[in-house]
Amino acid sequence: MSYYFIFSVICLLFARGGFTAAVGYPSGPVDLKAALSKPSMGWTSPNILSFPGQQSFINATERWTVFDPPTYSASVTVRNEADVVKAVKIARDLKIPFLATGGRHGYGTTLGNLKNGISIDLSLLKTVTIDKHASTMTIGGGVRFRDMVDPLFAAGFQIQTGTCSCPGMVGVTIGAGIGRLQGLYGLLSDALISATVVTASGKVLQVSETSNSDLFWGIRGAGANFGVITSATYKVQPIINNGIFTSIDMVFTAAQNVSYFNTLASMVNGNGTFPAKLAAITNVLYNTTSNQTEIITNWAYAGPREEALRVMAPILAVQPVFTNLTDVSWKNLNTETSFGFDAIICEPLGIRSIYSAALRTVSSNTAISVFAKLVDFYAKYPEGRGNTISLESFPPQKVREIPDSTSAYPWRQTITYLLIELSWEAGSSVGDASNALGLELRKDFAATSGYPDLTVYVNYAHGDEKLEQIYSAEKLPRLAALKKTWDPENLFAFNNPLPTHYP
Repeated sequence: MSYYFIFSVICLLFARGGFTAAVGYPSGPVDLKAALSKPSMGWTSPNILSFPGQQSFINATERWTVFDPPTYSASVTVRNEADVVKAVKIARDLKIPFLATGGRHGYGTTLGNLKNGISIDLSLLKTVTIDKHASTMTIGGGVRFRDMVDPLFAAGFQIQTGTCSCPGMVGVTIGAGIGRLQGLYGLLSDALISATVVTASGKVLQVSETSNSDLFWGIRGAGANFGVITSATYKVQPIINNGIFTSIDMVFTAAQNVSYFNTLASMVNGNGTFPAKLAAITNVLYNTTSNQTEIITNWAYAGPREEALRVMAPILAVQPVFTNLTDVSWKNLNTETSFGFDAIICEPLGIRSIYSAALRTVSSNTAISVFAKLVDFYAKYPEGRGNTISLESFPPQKVREIPDSTSAYPWRQTITYLLIELSWEAGSSVGDASNALGLELRKDFAATSGYPDLTVYVNYAHGDEKLEQIYSAEKLPRLAALKKTWDPENLFAFNNPLPTHYP
């Protein structure tokens, strides 16, 4: 049986961010089209503006998920930094809320608080410049992962990324940026050297360890709260093993779930058994061909096949019912692994409600219990069979080695990231039951996560979490002080917003 066509939905989620900034005031009674279209605005091009009813507006505002989305009355597709400054200033002056977006993959429900705002579309800021001598790459704020992998690989380099090709790279970075190579290189935000930020006042700042260093600290973990990032420069790494990864896609039946989760937990929790070059993505979903709940996984190793098979021996010993062993170049790692479903995963305009938890340890008992609950749910709610869970087990070695004080990101001890992706067809009545399931499963995993409370990676936040569960009580005083300094009027108020005072 071929497993390339067996899934109606598979959602291997990644270190998505998607929204580079979120800014807002209550909408005022203003003719927005007239205000934006004034010749005195001095836009780069008259075609920069679009409004509801136009195809260009749809192109500029189309989102990955339409669950609890923001709404817009106008879009500005910027062509340079000066356009961004003008858009921010007019939104502030007119008291119109706005979001600046790159890949438009942000899915936190706090974004839905924006109504009738301005979309600042960064998608044309797509330059990719590589300095081979300095081992750096500078990208525009609209670059998606898929835009930079080919030129970077051709130059002989790689960089840590998420596990999907379509999210905006800057949007992922400002939440921290988790992914397969973090065991070797750290988080994507750890690779960030500098950024150009347009603040709420319309100022253009260069931020780095030596310039506006406090803001540089804050944008790496809470960046959507402080400005629109128009460009970013990263440290890149020479390709290893000639850029070739060993990838194994596997399928395990429902009857194998106990053995699989026991083995996974023993590997990721064990001392030294989950090496820095290894990453595993585990998905539980309903297979509409076999009519049963299954485990679909991808295990990828940044090294030669012989070495990879030795490292993966424990999970292979569980005897998957299907395997696809391939050698994959780094540039194609996201698109040619996980049964090649990147194209489907990246399809826009789906209903997707996300719940998540960061796990310092993986409890096999919890995973086994959750598997059973999903089996029961799929049986009771056939319309909810598009709901899935993912466990992204990324090695923590380099992440933990970098001091916690380096950036605003607080959860460097995490070994696995839980994603509960709830998806249903428009008009279905299963939405409430699905969200209730998501809350229950998140609570189950949080109770055995190794953290004292629910802990959530900000790019995966649903929007109902406490501030402390996203940013940590330890980081919040400094973050609130930064918010008061750089955004005292709380213009950046839609993407898991920070307060200006804490506690």
